[in-house]
Amino acid sequence: MVFGQGNARAQVVFVGEGPGADEDEQGLPFVGRAGQLLNRMLQSIGIKREEVYICNVVKCRPPGNRSPERDEIETCSPFLFRQIEAIRPRLVCCLGAPAVKTLLGLKEGMLKIRGRFYDYGAAKALATVHPAYVLRNPREEKILREDFEKIRDFLRA
Repeated sequence: MVFGQGNARAQVVFVGEGPGADEDEQGLPFVGRAGQLLNRMLQSIGIKREEVYICNVVKCRPPGNRSPERDEIETCSPFLFRQIEAIRPRLVCCLGAPAVKTLLGLKEGMLKIRGRFYDYGAAKALATVHPAYVLRNPREEKILREDFEKIRDFLRA
């Protein structure tokens, strides 16, 4: 089980898909290669990992590292909603389609909706690609960087 990690009073909550092998082994979110990229993106906008809260839609690693299925998301989503409610961030950053679908109910392709802000209760939400997508498609790092610059600008406003 990988529930989450970070500042319980964070201004930003990052929500990914689910734990991978490294995360499952260490019991912490985003500690593998995608987590290393997330850390670099945070550093590039002047934010320390300790300042944010990081969690996933599902808390257990799906078999075969597949995407979570609907029943798994439905089982775990109440925990996710409570995490966000308890932290009360200014911004929720949805990393990838499962987070976007679960939190915002959007089903359009990620490349169409990424980089935009949406209402999420009293907070705002930003949809962006998952760092693992960028690891598979290195040319797309530019769009992740652009979205992280939007996070920086939002927090400065």
